Amino acid sequence: MAPSSPDAGPSCAGSDEGAQGPGEESAGASQAAPATQSTRKDPLTRKASMLVEFLLEKDTKKEPISQHTLLKVVGRKYRQHFLEILRRASKHMELVFGLKLTVVGRSMIIYALIYKLNLGGDEGLSEGGGLPKSGFLMVLLGIIFRKSNHAPGEDVWEFLSVLGVYTGRSHWIFGEPRRLLTKDLVQKKYLKYRQVPNSDPLHYEFLWGLRACVETSKMKVLEVLAKIHDTVPTSFPDLYDEALRDQAERAGLRGTARAPTMAEASAPSRAKSYSSSHI
Repeated sequence: MAPSSPDAGPSCAGSDEGAQGPGEESAGASQAAPATQSTRKDPLTRKASMLVEFLLEKDTKKEPISQHTLLKVVGRKYRQHFLEILRRASKHMELVFGLKLTVVGRSMIIYALIYKLNLGGDEGLSEGGGLPKSGFLMVLLGIIFRKSNHAPGEDVWEFLSVLGVYTGRSHWIFGEPRRLLTKDLVQKKYLKYRQVPNSDPLHYEFLWGLRACVETSKMKVLEVLAKIHDTVPTSFPDLYDEALRDQAERAGLRGTARAPTMAEASAPSRAKSYSSSHI
């Protein structure tokens, strides 16, 4: 699949279309808003985010991670919810950072973080060299998808802060997040970062890049989002319908691409039949 322009191809077809005015909001964006708000208000999610930051710091320093220290981070008030908080933190570590929390010590319950391979089920989005960025990228693409394929920069930074990734603060896996999102991933054509037309004051937005359109799909991204929110893709009906349309468009393009080949394959047999009938 080799689209002739950055906005060609099935997944990118809507990237620059349907630009919304200040008072407009699509169904996909309206579905995203409650989820983002609930993430900010839910105390267990906030505690899970704190636990993620703590685990990453401990792993950076190569210090042992005991259940006792994790309970201290959670606090006495939420100790009864420790297993649920740990489950949420573990899931985010695995989906976003490619790190799996594993018990390595039985007597004192010691944890270790282990790198996983092939994040998001998509080898095309892997970085190579053991640096787990593909899951993080799938989350970014999901934010854009939920925001009608146009994600305001402010919304992206706010969502990432829930995961313990802050603009202006170097991250041990991703480096400086703003550079990663607005330069590195843009140069690799996974993301597009541009000024919102006619915005005053200036605002910027993220869109899917050409390479993301080719190497993954809206359905795959939606499946990752569903895992993050402990649900299934059909829980987002408008996004699910759009992902199905994207699949149909991709299937149609593949069928169109195969048709000439099949016609060409049958051409020699027709020519042979014609020549034999005239001998």
